[in-house]
Amino acid sequence: MPFPFCPPENTGVFQRADGKARPRADRVAQAPTAARKDGKGREMAFDLYQQVTDSIIASIEAGTPAWRQPWAGAGSAAQMPRRANGEAYRGINVLMLWLAAAAQGYGSAYWFTYKQAEAAGGQVRKGEKSASVVKYGTIERESEETGEEKRVPYLKSYRVFNVDQIDGLPERFHAPALEPVRDPGAEADARLEAFFAATGLDIRTSPEPQAFYDPQGDFIHMPPIARFEDTEKFYGVLAHEATHATGHASRVDRFGRFNDRKAYAFEELIAEIGNCMLCSQLGVAPDFGQSAAYIEGWLRALKDDKRMIFKAATEAQKASDYLLAAAGREQVGSQEEAA
Repeated sequence: MPFPFCPPENTGVFQRADGKARPRADRVAQAPTAARKDGKGREMAFDLYQQVTDSIIASIEAGTPAWRQPWAGAGSAAQMPRRANGEAYRGINVLMLWLAAAAQGYGSAYWFTYKQAEAAGGQVRKGEKSASVVKYGTIERESEETGEEKRVPYLKSYRVFNVDQIDGLPERFHAPALEPVRDPGAEADARLEAFFAATGLDIRTSPEPQAFYDPQGDFIHMPPIARFEDTEKFYGVLAHEATHATGHASRVDRFGRFNDRKAYAFEELIAEIGNCMLCSQLGVAPDFGQSAAYIEGWLRALKDDKRMIFKAATEAQKASDYLLAAAGREQVGSQEEAA
């Protein structure tokens, strides 16, 4: 019998540690690997999926998972990373760029390739190090068995630089982040109330002290907003539960596609990452109340499955996209990044 998705009692948010994980240099992996050589000149397999997963694991073990990085310090408010043309990055690239930005203290949401910076009249400063993003695609190859052409998926990484590393770009790329919601004393926020109402989700309130999504009844339960320590906390929790609700068969049908014994922890990982993606659009701090209960499980799962974080990021993106579209908010991004 399914049970409600509900963050356990808050046992504290992990604090940012000194250790910093950053994506390495440009690599290309055609499913499943590409070749490189070790220090002794021996050929060895390079696995881009493993490299990205290792950087995510390192961020968790350092105390702040990649998807929490924008809220870990006292810098500018969280933003969705964007390309030079203004399109938002999607899926795993959001996590990779949040991780890179936090490690280096970048404030701009915009990322350029070297050539894009030159074309826009800018110049990457000497000595600046790039961050990596990935692109999914397919290539035509002849089947050894049948001789027929078939499409083979590949995963390629390329290098980008944050606007903070580039001189001479127009001021619009340096625009400050959206200001987060300021606490008026745990009172309803009209803008956020309108957003969640527009999603069409069944959101119920009662004196019961727990917030949860009930997959059988397909409703979200929230305690009264006055029970929360501040307004932002209420909407961060609501956004988390709304992300869970997208898994229903009438929405993206995630529950029907992931329903084995490990699905509950995977669902919580999707909900936390999707919540971060959604909250970065709404200017709200996400809820991380479930961290202590799931961190160790996530670490084990990531170490067992190098593609899990890619799957989770893709599903999280779908959840965020659904809620934004349902509420009439535009989410601009490239479908070629989808897993």
